Amino acid sequence: MSSTSTNEREHDFALILTGVHELTSEIENALFEAGCDDATLSLQYGLIYMEFSRSAPSLKDAILSAIRDVRQAGIGADILRVDECDLVTPSEIARRIDRSRQLIHQYMTGQRGPGGFPAPECHLIDGAPLWGWCAVSEWLGQNDMIRPEETLKAEIVATINNALENARQRGRNPELVAEVSKAVGTGIS
Repeated sequence: MSSTSTNEREHDFALILTGVHELTSEIENALFEAGCDDATLSLQYGLIYMEFSRSAPSLKDAILSAIRDVRQAGIGADILRVDECDLVTPSEIARRIDRSRQLIHQYMTGQRGPGGFPAPECHLIDGAPLWGWCAVSEWLGQNDMIRPEETLKAEIVATINNALENARQRGRNPELVAEVSKAVGTGIS
């Protein structure tokens, strides 16, 4: 790794790898030599889990450089995702912003706060709806309930995870991805 310049700061995040299901000294050495000397490695549920504390000008730069380093290690691994869940329960929202579940429920129902809390994104019928953290963090940021950096972090992680998932799907079935992308108007192929 290069030395830290004045505009860099430490960014903490974790990557989950796919394609390699054991953690050997050869894999550890290859990752270290490829630039992942700022990561702690472990094996979790048959997947390699890498916790980084990386110096970079931005979180986006830190994550993207870590992805490049993992791919350059030549160990047959790729990135499954940045370990950050985008779908959250009211309890998880409360935990992330250090508030009570009751207060979050009141925000959701409009009993408190400025109104306009985002709608849930899935599991609407089964009584356990989930909200998109990006939408929730944007609302929280607009209403000065979290720092703008937290909203940006959610956007960066969701965008990177979406790109990783899209690339995986293209690898599995490129024709289907092209057809669906054209039909829904995303232009992704």
